[in-house]
Amino acid sequence: MKQVIIVRNDLGMSKGKLAVQVAHASVLAAFEAFRSKKEWFEEWWKSGQKKIVVKVSGEMELLELYEKAVRNGLPASLVKDAGLTELPPGTTTAVAVGPAPDEVVDKLTGGLKLL
Repeated sequence: MKQVIIVRNDLGMSKGKLAVQVAHASVLAAFEAFRSKKEWFEEWWKSGQKKIVVKVSGEMELLELYEKAVRNGLPASLVKDAGLTELPPGTTTAVAVGPAPDEVVDKLTGGLKLL
């Protein structure tokens, strides 16, 4: 079981901003799994909450991955920044997929490069 967090590499976010966006995506998707795929969530929780962070080049790719995850019934989250610090309000920054079985998540995110 794992969760993959996908971030945009084109925004020039500081390391701190990037960390916060990854955290938002992870927590939101985990709560979605807790509500909709409780058995996946519990197995992921018991096994150490494996997370992997990968990158995409822009918003279009990020949105496509989110939509595919939702269509495939995977727990997923889409993060849009509030615009209080570095980015304009509503900027799409990150997506998390899972927790879900490794092979299911890999079908969607396996070709992406690590951040």
